[in-house]
Amino acid sequence: MFRTTGFKPYVIFLFLLLLLMPGVLLALEVPPLKARVNDYAGLLASSTVTQLEGSLKAFEADQSTQIVVLTIPSLEGDSLEAFSIRVAEAWKIGQKGLDNGAILLIARNDRKLRIEVGYGLEGTLTDLTSGRIIRNIITPRFKEGNFDQGVIDGVSAMMATVKGEFSAADHKSGNTSGGFTNSAAFVYMIFIGIFILSRMLRRKGFTGSSRRSSRYIGGGGFGGSSGGFGGGFGGGGGGFGGGGASGGW
Repeated sequence: MFRTTGFKPYVIFLFLLLLLMPGVLLALEVPPLKARVNDYAGLLASSTVTQLEGSLKAFEADQSTQIVVLTIPSLEGDSLEAFSIRVAEAWKIGQKGLDNGAILLIARNDRKLRIEVGYGLEGTLTDLTSGRIIRNIITPRFKEGNFDQGVIDGVSAMMATVKGEFSAADHKSGNTSGGFTNSAAFVYMIFIGIFILSRMLRRKGFTGSSRRSSRYIGGGGFGGSSGGFGGGFGGGGGGFGGGGASGGW
C-alpha cells in the first residue's frame, strides 16, 4: 500500500482526474429527449409507455414537477452516475428556478438503475427515499422479470413522494446495503469533477470534433422508439447537483 501522507488532497484529486480523463472523452453520448418516457432499450410494452406518459403529463400539470424515464440498452463501459448527470444537464428536466425535475434511468444490459434528483426536490425526494424506492419497490419487480410493473410502481412512488404521500419510513428494508458508502460518494464526486472539467475543455476546443461522433444513432447504441410521444416535449431548464440514488438487480 502506498502512503498518501504529505500529499495535498487536491493533488490526489487532480491525479485521479488525469487517469480517468480518457474515459470521459469517450463517454456515452446522451440520447435525444423525445417524450416523458424514452424507452431506447425496448424494455416496456407500448401500453405501459402510454400509461406512464399520461400519468406523468397529468402529474406535471398538477404539481409543475417534471419526471421522465430513460431506458438504454447499455452504458458501454461508462459510469452510471456520470452518464446520469450528463443526461440531467443536457435535458434540463424541471422548471427553471424551481429545479423540480427527476429522472429514472435504467441500463438494461448492465442491470443498473438510478434516480437522479433536481436541486429543488432534494429535500423531498431525498437520497434515502430514492434508494428505498429502488431497493424495495423497483428492484424486486425487476428480479422477477416484470420491468413494466417495476417502472410503473417506481414512478408512482416518486410522484407520491413529491406530493407528500410516501416516505422512506413507509417501506423499510432489513437490507441497508446498496446505499452510498463514503467511498462510493468519493468516487462519485470524482466523476462529477471530471464531468465539469471535460465541459470546460470542450468549451476551449481541446477535445476535437471526433468527440461528437454519435454512439446512439447507427453506432449500435441507442435506436428504436420512445413511444411515439414526441411533438414538442422538453425540459424546462431545471438544474441538478448529483442528488438521488443508484442500485441494481
